[in-house]
Amino acid sequence: MAQHNEFGKKAEELAVEYVKKQGYKILTRNFRFQKAEIDIIAEKDNIIAVIEVKARSTDAFMLPQEAVTKTKIRSIVSAANHYLEEFNKHNEVRFDIISVLPDEKGNLSIEHITDAFEAFDAN
Repeated sequence: MAQHNEFGKKAEELAVEYVKKQGYKILTRNFRFQKAEIDIIAEKDNIIAVIEVKARSTDAFMLPQEAVTKTKIRSIVSAANHYLEEFNKHNEVRFDIISVLPDEKGNLSIEHITDAFEAFDAN
């Protein structure tokens, strides 16, 4: 497996542990619909958080969350709508991004951006 794929998997594992510690219940991971994938779908306080995990080894060129384009948002929203229909969920939905970057010492730091975008941001 390529090194960047391993880094991405490690970042996603860290994100899952982080949201669990914040009191979220993980509903599913790596939910796929057509060509779209949602990294984490979690629930807390009756709100479903659709979470995109973005990791970078450096922020020299862009912050991880800046890699979530309008095209990516459209695919996440489409997959989220399918998930809600498939599992008959009627909760409020929020779209979050968890950004993972190494700090100065090489430790991975997590930034949880709640309400990072809304469904209509994709238009």
